[in-house]
Amino acid sequence: MTVIEREFGIPRSTLSGWFKEVILTEAQRTKLMKNSQDGWKKAREQSVITKNLQKAKRITVAKNEAMAVNSSLPKGSEEVLELALAMLYFGEGRKSHSTGMGASDPFMLRFFIVSIERIYGLNRDSFRYDLHLRDDQDEFEFRSYWEQELSLKPNKIAYVSKDKRTIGKPTKNNYKGVCQIDLGNIAVQRRLIFLYTVYCTEVIQGD
Repeated sequence: MTVIEREFGIPRSTLSGWFKEVILTEAQRTKLMKNSQDGWKKAREQSVITKNLQKAKRITVAKNEAMAVNSSLPKGSEEVLELALAMLYFGEGRKSHSTGMGASDPFMLRFFIVSIERIYGLNRDSFRYDLHLRDDQDEFEFRSYWEQELSLKPNKIAYVSKDKRTIGKPTKNNYKGVCQIDLGNIAVQRRLIFLYTVYCTEVIQGD
């Protein structure tokens, strides 16, 4: 009935009246049910395709907008870089004892290291690196992974610990542990904290 309704534009109420006396065989009922299920399956598949296309379009728009903002920033500006570093430190940095940050994302830590080197003239070889893993993760495999990701010299990671609370609990494939970086320089921490505090205060107050 749906096919006839779609092909000829005849209202379903009219079709129901025409076919109400029609008695279908079991084979015909089975075929109609299969056609209906196939139709719903195709509709769901088309819906997924449409949603994926819409999502891809939204992602492209967001990317282009982000690229436009980035293009408007002064190139090579240490002030912009230091502000970005300060805001990262605001969210992820250590706030006591010494300047440091830990993360499971090597991309974030690469930005942290490169920014510190460019702005303050420090060298990554002078930093301390510790690695925190789950119990079932291999120390040598992930030590090598982080040294490569952060462009460190071999055996630069000083200490590797394993979380005993994870014994017997399998680790997800994409989790590489947490690398903790310590600069041992409290002056950098103070500068970053003052910078993000002043900047955020001005934004909040509307100055």
